Amino acid sequence: MQYLYSFLVGGLLCVIAQILIDKTKLTPARILTAYVCAGVLLTAIGIYEPLVDFAGSGAAVPLTGFGYALAKGVEQSVNESGWIGAFSGGLSACSAGVEAAVFFGLVFALIRMAAGRFSKRRI
Repeated sequence: MQYLYSFLVGGLLCVIAQILIDKTKLTPARILTAYVCAGVLLTAIGIYEPLVDFAGSGAAVPLTGFGYALAKGVEQSVNESGWIGAFSGGLSACSAGVEAAVFFGLVFALIRMAAGRFSKRRI
């Protein structure tokens, strides 16, 4: 059942984003930013953590989950280091995911650049 719950919650988050893209004049960048902010806000008021417990990766992987990870990192760091943790907690909690995204983006950009270089004909 965990897979079903994960699929349904993750799918619902994606459907809401697609409706916002199709039916409003919001740009995808604004919708993505709103999703991250919604994840932070819902975590701050205590709603998002039970959703993550219920749906697992269906709630933790989308952009709202990124906001959740930021908020939980800040909360944990503030508990450990005091208010200075508010500045470093979110970064340390999400650094592995951001690093992986940058690394794989670079790898695929280099692959694409090399493929484009070799596909040109020289006459």
